[in-house]
Amino acid sequence: MPTLSSPPWPALSTSALLCLSAVAVLAGANVPVSGLFSLEPPTIRAFELYLANTEARNANGLKQGNFLWIDDLPATERDEAYTKLRAGETQMHHVTPAEAGTNTPVPGGMIHDWQAITFIPGAKIDDVLRVLQDYDHQSTVYAPDVEKSKLESRDGDHFRAFLRFRRRKVITVVMNTEHDITYFRDSATRAHSRSSATRIAEVDNPGTANEKEKTPGEDNGFLWRMETWWRLEERDGGVYVQNEVVSLSRDIPTGLGWMIEPFVTSIPKESLAFTMEATRKAVVSTKKS
Repeated sequence: MPTLSSPPWPALSTSALLCLSAVAVLAGANVPVSGLFSLEPPTIRAFELYLANTEARNANGLKQGNFLWIDDLPATERDEAYTKLRAGETQMHHVTPAEAGTNTPVPGGMIHDWQAITFIPGAKIDDVLRVLQDYDHQSTVYAPDVEKSKLESRDGDHFRAFLRFRRRKVITVVMNTEHDITYFRDSATRAHSRSSATRIAEVDNPGTANEKEKTPGEDNGFLWRMETWWRLEERDGGVYVQNEVVSLSRDIPTGLGWMIEPFVTSIPKESLAFTMEATRKAVVSTKKS
């Protein structure tokens, strides 16, 4: 059965690792993964419904709700989360279908939705923005998951960027992706951004003379869609950095859920945790230089 689970690559906002790892596990189990899978209209419609609900939830949070998801926790849990954040721990949250506002089935696909927050002591919002907006160097900040990166254009707070993702888990998967990103300064102490992958193409024979992109939506289905939201809040002597990533991949063949389950629950979290830690380290390093 198609399910809702967790997210994609780092950077920009990255973490499509679940999609890659699940298929890699199938390869390790001698389950064929070659051949093309089509992204069909029913799958797209289900994802767009999920995305519309997510957009509404985020918009509501920015206008009248709590800025960070941990602020919606019960008082005891919220205080504990803030204590852990200030101690250097990243806090993770899996967004459930109920929280997303939809239990609509995703025919032929899986939606993955995770949030994470980290705290960077001594940082300012502009310190974090400089790292996030430096697309020419995201292949350094988020290596090895981001292999190549390039700023394609900028018009004020609107960016277009290219990222090549690479992930090895039994098999190696490479994706060329293009992103449309807009940043918003909400106040002197708050900012947020919205990023959408406008093109995702799986790469065959990467780095060779025979390198070739598959047609987007006609591939192995490792990653079909990726949407990202960042929020930054400066207080308590530093900056709280929140990232939510929602992605779409093909579903998992019936009967293999027992084998895929550990990857569905662990690899996406590990990937997003890496994104947050890499961001924190880059900001700290920039401030020291």
